[in-house]
Amino acid sequence: MPCHNPGCMRKYDYDHIAFYARKRYVEGISTIVLMCNAKTECEKTLIALASLLDLDDDKIRELKPYCSGECQRLMFDLRDRLKLMVERECSQRCVY
Repeated sequence: MPCHNPGCMRKYDYDHIAFYARKRYVEGISTIVLMCNAKTECEKTLIALASLLDLDDDKIRELKPYCSGECQRLMFDLRDRLKLMVERECSQRCVY
């Protein structure tokens, strides 16, 4: 998914990405199952973005030839926000 558009990450809604992050990391549905059930390319992209939680900083930095600096910063921010959301929701589920 080469990206040379500096604002590309801004076109995706956090809530839509978080929906798939919940499916993957809170409900435990595998990325493969989510991708197989996706009906559109947009859904597949949202699932891939939700899967940023599986990447460490170095892996995101390796995208540099394909993504602008702004895009990478937005990916780091998205991953951190998703991580907090998943941790919060998992801890709430364990309490009950």
